[in-house]
Amino acid sequence: MDKVKILWADDEIDMLTPQLFFLEKKGYEVITVTNGYDALEEFEAHGDIDIVFLDESMPGLTGLETLAKLKADHPDLPVVMITKNEAEDIMEDALGSQITDYLIKPVNPNQILLSLKRIIDNKRLVREKTSSDYQQDFRNILMEINSVNDLEGWKNVYQSIIAWELRIDASDSEEMREILASQKQEANKEFSKFVSKNYLHWIKNLDDKDPVMSPHVIPKYVLPEISDDVPTVMLLLDNLRFDQWKILKPIITELFRIEKEETFISILPTSTQYSRNAIFSGMMPNEIAKHYPEWWVNDFEEGGKNNHEKDLLGKLLEKRLRKSIKWDYHKITNVHNARKLDDQALNFMNNDLTVIVYNFIDMLSHARTEMEVLKELAGDETAYRSLTKSWFLHSPLWSALKKLAERDIKLIITTDHGTIRVGQPSRVIGDRNTTTNLRYKSGRSLQYQKKDVLEVRNPDDVMLPKANLSSSYIFALEDRYFLYPNNYNHFNNYFRNTFQHGGISMEEMICPVITLRSK
Repeated sequence: MDKVKILWADDEIDMLTPQLFFLEKKGYEVITVTNGYDALEEFEAHGDIDIVFLDESMPGLTGLETLAKLKADHPDLPVVMITKNEAEDIMEDALGSQITDYLIKPVNPNQILLSLKRIIDNKRLVREKTSSDYQQDFRNILMEINSVNDLEGWKNVYQSIIAWELRIDASDSEEMREILASQKQEANKEFSKFVSKNYLHWIKNLDDKDPVMSPHVIPKYVLPEISDDVPTVMLLLDNLRFDQWKILKPIITELFRIEKEETFISILPTSTQYSRNAIFSGMMPNEIAKHYPEWWVNDFEEGGKNNHEKDLLGKLLEKRLRKSIKWDYHKITNVHNARKLDDQALNFMNNDLTVIVYNFIDMLSHARTEMEVLKELAGDETAYRSLTKSWFLHSPLWSALKKLAERDIKLIITTDHGTIRVGQPSRVIGDRNTTTNLRYKSGRSLQYQKKDVLEVRNPDDVMLPKANLSSSYIFALEDRYFLYPNNYNHFNNYFRNTFQHGGISMEEMICPVITLRSK
């Protein structure tokens, strides 16, 4: 590795000989000057300075003035300010000028070394420590994957993997990222077996609320929060995975305090039509079709599948609450509606309950399949998380939440299902009325590879509607996606590595539900 080159400007540089000798002994190359003007000349003359140390109180051009000139052309240059002056206003000026570190004289050699390592070697040290820690934890996660036999255990496995994904993202260790991706794939393989074995039992015992599933979300997490004292806002971000919540968490918790951070299990199929209607009705899909046939649209039928969420929610509130409340519902599907929501955010203070469905993340995952530019922007899991964060920070939604945070509110953030990046194709054959979703199929006379799916021949067993007497469902396991034999290779290339939902995976089924309150 090339030597790190330091430019050190101090009018008392001759008094820093011990520090300079220490740095050279440690392998650093140090160029010294005694004033700001010479610092600027030397910096331009060398062209390969890695870091600058500036004395704050040099005669002529001061440290702060030198800093301003350096930063004007080189905004990313690391600069350490060294000063005898402990005055608060000097520190604030320096920090406001985007210095990288601030040291008070007299500085001992180890202080300087620590600052250099933090600035220059930080990424390498973090990467090495992350790799070492993950290698130690790899075996623990693997043992957990192979031995876990309950849903809480699987939630722990998933959250451990997410924690490592985020840590490896921060360290930018490509080798560790590939190993973790392989471990996650193995976890999803075992999780798919676990769900296939237990799903019918969960549905049969749905009233036990163990596990908590889509129809339980509002009765368990939202209704108990409604009070006369504090308005409650339920924000459902369509397609929000738990790792995406973890990316948004540091932003949101600047203004809101977490009271509960929990998960629920999305019903199958993990698609908006089924899971979100189940959330707002408090019912399974076949119950909705039975009690409110005018509000249920089958897969193969024309028309919007989620046009009656507000109606279903109204019936649920009417049935579950002993007294009437003032409530409202907003579905945000475009920028115009989002800006309108932002403008009217403080009106929510007049409601006992405000429900917001925000569709951006779902649209992002679908658009990524269809738009080449988004395939590049969200090419993998890391980029997908990064794009989610960037969108949120600049969205009208965050603007609205900031306004609400100034008042005392309860905020419940949740989703209807997650999404998975698919990688393994699986052949399927169906008729013209078979669903088009890549992660589940519903129809008659389905032909498929049994090892790739959870098959449900009788939809009543999982409380799903039957479009006709011979209807059945299949759900893709792991990261598989269904393709028809026609144009197989073309569609295989088109859909591979896209984000899809509807099937069985940790990402699709283990969903966040977070209760917060304004700070």
